[in-house]
Amino acid sequence: MTSADSAANSHYRSRAVAAGFVLARWLGSMAIGIAGLIFVTFLFTHLSSIDPVIRVVGDKASPETYAAAKAALGLDQPFVVQFVDYALKILSGDLGTTWSTGQPVLSDLTRAFPATFELATVAIIIGAIAGVGLGILAGLWPGGWRDMAVRLLSLMGYSVPIFWLGLLALLFFYARLHWFGGPGRQDVLYELATEHVTGLMLIDTWLSGDADAFRDAVSHIALPALVLAFYSTAGIARLTRAAILEELHKEYVITARAKGASQFRVVFRHILPNIRAAIITVIALSYAVLLEGAVFTETVFAWPGIGRYLTISLFASDMPAILGGTLVIGVCFVTLNALTDVVVGRLDPRINP
Repeated sequence: MTSADSAANSHYRSRAVAAGFVLARWLGSMAIGIAGLIFVTFLFTHLSSIDPVIRVVGDKASPETYAAAKAALGLDQPFVVQFVDYALKILSGDLGTTWSTGQPVLSDLTRAFPATFELATVAIIIGAIAGVGLGILAGLWPGGWRDMAVRLLSLMGYSVPIFWLGLLALLFFYARLHWFGGPGRQDVLYELATEHVTGLMLIDTWLSGDADAFRDAVSHIALPALVLAFYSTAGIARLTRAAILEELHKEYVITARAKGASQFRVVFRHILPNIRAAIITVIALSYAVLLEGAVFTETVFAWPGIGRYLTISLFASDMPAILGGTLVIGVCFVTLNALTDVVVGRLDPRINP
């Protein structure tokens, strides 16, 4: 074996070790995060004023019946034993049964999550494109009318109540102008005729080959997605503007301009590659917030996602449904954070210790 082959093998081994370290750290952070979520939701069951035994036997049950039901539910066991039992059930996919309908929580969330996932994904795509574009415009011409318009938009995004904006959007664009579809994911006619394969209405209607059903699905998701995208755009544009303003006065940008590089080349060839880690991070965080369940948006637009599911469960004091939805949301947040760390670490190795 030559010295060159030896050096190449050593290089590949070091890269494999580094990749294994990153994977182990990613899995470890996910495991810690999920374990923390399980423990927090378990504490909720003990700190809640809702007595699950009363929900089972009623408030007029005899002390003997109450004690028997408590023992059957395992609530007479020590705290640690209850937690281990709860954690094992969660890890096996048993999120309990809803008190309202008697259905497994997991089956309810399986139906609700695709709606939130679809809405959040469309919203973050719109918000990321608009936010980065507006942030570039504001950063390249600070103090001008473009900058003032973007800053005003960002201020509105942080201050305007989302339910109020959603109601206004329904009033003008749906009720008066008829530009978009109304509440829900589809009109009843198309919803009953569409075969639900993936649970994602845009994909299912596309696969069905029914152009009218697809257009109807697009018209229904467009308005709530634009409302959610407005808030994502505000945060992404603000961070992109700040990052570009910071980079504009650095030596590599000044050198590129001195060599005659165009504004387009300076931005897309030099500045954006250096700030992409920060942009990806804020986009991922915005996406995680949307996946947490846009409660007000889903309620206003009657969107059958996790946000609306949790709202209904809260009003019904349905603790298993609330905790199950919280766990799913938390797992999404932890997973997105871990994936973002891996992606950002690959894009900018200086971030990894």
